[in-house]
Amino acid sequence: MKQIIHNSWQEVLQEEFQKEYYLQLREFLKTEYRTQRIHPDMFHIFEALELTPYEKVEVVILGQDPYHGVNQAHGLSFSVQPGVAIPPSLRNIYKELHSDLGIPPVSHGNLNSWAKQGVLLLNTVLTVREGQAYSHRGKGWEQLTDVIIQKLNEREKPIVFILWGKPAQEKIKMIDTSKHAIIKSVHPSPLSASRGFLGSRPFSKTNEILESWGEKPIHWQLPETV
Repeated sequence: MKQIIHNSWQEVLQEEFQKEYYLQLREFLKTEYRTQRIHPDMFHIFEALELTPYEKVEVVILGQDPYHGVNQAHGLSFSVQPGVAIPPSLRNIYKELHSDLGIPPVSHGNLNSWAKQGVLLLNTVLTVREGQAYSHRGKGWEQLTDVIIQKLNEREKPIVFILWGKPAQEKIKMIDTSKHAIIKSVHPSPLSASRGFLGSRPFSKTNEILESWGEKPIHWQLPETV
């Protein structure tokens, strides 16, 4: 079978890629990419998994679906491509990072350096039509990303799950909280951030948990340039 992801995730998800729902999703996406403007481009759909192999995952930050503006999405939740304006939710994430750890915001919105340290920046839906938020909802992505969370939950080595907002927190039922840690708050969107995201200190809490497990803390400071 053709390799879809170029690391350990391929083997972890091999069975899913052969199931009827995934094959139907593939056919749907072929038509969508041919007839619509879809984000991210087809080469970056699985970028979150490509940058953070299964055994390297230390933290999961769960988003909803990709940004639907031109050139924004590149396969990581909350992250945008270099040269693109920082979206409002990410501005609030940077604001909280500054308040929590004293790390000043950088001028770009690219979170690749987090992903390479073991922060899986996963959306529950991995593609979207331009200008139409959540337009690929209910096409099969949720089933696949649920399996990703289940597979991570099965891992012996514990993980910190950061769940912002109700859709992300619905996944708690799939996570063994006696083994893994959960940090949750409202979503960083400007619509809700002031009701409990700002001041929630997720970054320092994550590092405290990792260190209590004998793991290296995440270096949350992003590089000035990408």
